[in-house]
Amino acid sequence: MLQLDGLGYRGKTVVVTGGASGMGEQVARILGELGALVHIVDIQPPKVPCAAFHACDLSDFAQVRATAQVLKAVAPIHFLFPCAGLPPHLKGALYCMRVNYIGTRLLVESLLPALADGAGIALISSDAAMGWQKNLAQSLEMLAITDPDEAYAWCEADPEKRVRDGYTTSKEMLVVWVSHAAVRYGNERRIRFNAIGPCPTKTAFMEQSLATGAVTEEFLDAWPYPSLGRMATAEEQAWPLVLLNSPLNGAVTGAFLYTDQGFASGAMVGAIDMAFMMGAKKA
Repeated sequence: MLQLDGLGYRGKTVVVTGGASGMGEQVARILGELGALVHIVDIQPPKVPCAAFHACDLSDFAQVRATAQVLKAVAPIHFLFPCAGLPPHLKGALYCMRVNYIGTRLLVESLLPALADGAGIALISSDAAMGWQKNLAQSLEMLAITDPDEAYAWCEADPEKRVRDGYTTSKEMLVVWVSHAAVRYGNERRIRFNAIGPCPTKTAFMEQSLATGAVTEEFLDAWPYPSLGRMATAEEQAWPLVLLNSPLNGAVTGAFLYTDQGFASGAMVGAIDMAFMMGAKKA
């Protein structure tokens, strides 16, 4: 029987991408405190203690494959947390898609042989993906492209339609990928695959968005925060991800858990007035 002590992470090998900042950093810190052996993958060195740091730029597919080869040496990997992600206003929509979805998928799929049977994968999407169903046909078309270079070429062929702002589309692709792959991963090796969907959260990501004008203070002040009465912290988003990926949630896979203080569900049923978003810039 699983013990509550450590939530099933104690002594287990874990890989966290984006573990040098934001939600990923808090995920790595929490897992370390729960007794896990944490390997952090990021473009910059982490500030939290870890078993090892692996420098990798998810936009560079050769680096991703090389990093996966190095990580295979620590197999079996029991848990994988793909937390790395960026907004489109830093390097553009295509680059955003390349990192958030294509590079992330490449790393996960490259690491599959090193994952233990019954492993858990939990990643960060966004409530920006709450309308993923309306774009499902196009998302499934992209999902069917397994080669990362071909996937990127497909995006480049019609970026206005296929990529749009980059951020929303990449986050929708993560949801569709999780929902689709979870069934196969589960049937083949009992690997669980889930995602969370945060709302605006107090991180460097949000600070960059404010600095570039991608969002405004007025927009964030108007955002509804029913459960906390304020923007969530990175730690408050990290805990749901850690809990979701725990083996204590053995019956949960293919899930997209909104960690957005009730925004998506409230908007869907009309409990939240969406008028505040009219004319405002959105993360």
